[in-house]
Amino acid sequence: MTRETPKTPRRRLKLLAIPIAVASVIAVGVAGLVTGPGQAASAAVPNNTAPPTISGTTTEGQTLTASKGTWTGTEPITYAYQWRRCDSDGGSCSNIGGAKESTYTLKSADVGNTLRVIVSAKNSDGTRNATSVPTAVVKAAAAPPPSNGCGKVTNGTIQVADVTSPAHLLLDQATISPSTVSFSSTSVSPRFHVAACGANVQGALVYVTAVPYNQFSIPNEAQTGADGWVSLDMHRLSGFPATQKQQLLVMFARARKPGEPVLAGISARRLVSFRVVR
Repeated sequence: MTRETPKTPRRRLKLLAIPIAVASVIAVGVAGLVTGPGQAASAAVPNNTAPPTISGTTTEGQTLTASKGTWTGTEPITYAYQWRRCDSDGGSCSNIGGAKESTYTLKSADVGNTLRVIVSAKNSDGTRNATSVPTAVVKAAAAPPPSNGCGKVTNGTIQVADVTSPAHLLLDQATISPSTVSFSSTSVSPRFHVAACGANVQGALVYVTAVPYNQFSIPNEAQTGADGWVSLDMHRLSGFPATQKQQLLVMFARARKPGEPVLAGISARRLVSFRVVR
């Protein structure tokens, strides 16, 4: 008598084979999606890993420089800056109009406040911002030392344009040619030296006239040279000599800075006299 082999186990094997095959197909498909050739890298919006920093001296008139910090993300990444003015504690910040560069020069409005900078990092996947810590409180610029009115002296000479108040011009020397004026003199040439700040003054305008008037002509103003000297030519008029006993020829001289009023500014005035003989 022949004994039949039970069929139930064979049916169980077929049932188990189906889910194994399906799982294999799914696994292969997923692997293809993840590692398939030509697949683009995953997108990455910029991410700040070290915040922006600000360097420089926080004094009015000084320039601060912002560093963008450290960022990761899909390249290329572009960066933009926005400076902000904050209170002394670094709060209550507001954007400073037009301050969108990596550098910023401190202004009087910044005195007593702090500054922050916002860095915006942008790539094809998006934009993110990062803000620096506040700077130290901005101080006012130191007041310049009071001026003595003396500009640059070169080789012992100063330009009259560089002399300002409280300095003044000085008519410190005077000569005349001929050295002794006589009743027969038909012309004279007085010379004057102008100084300031311990130096020769170049470019000062010098005016001269005899006192009393009508003894010699009044020449046009003339400018001093690099040695501080100027010579002016005067011609005899009908009023010389003023008397038959005249012993001195008195002259009024003035030195001034071009463009300034004749009786103001840094001008100098002086009476000088020269010997007169018969």
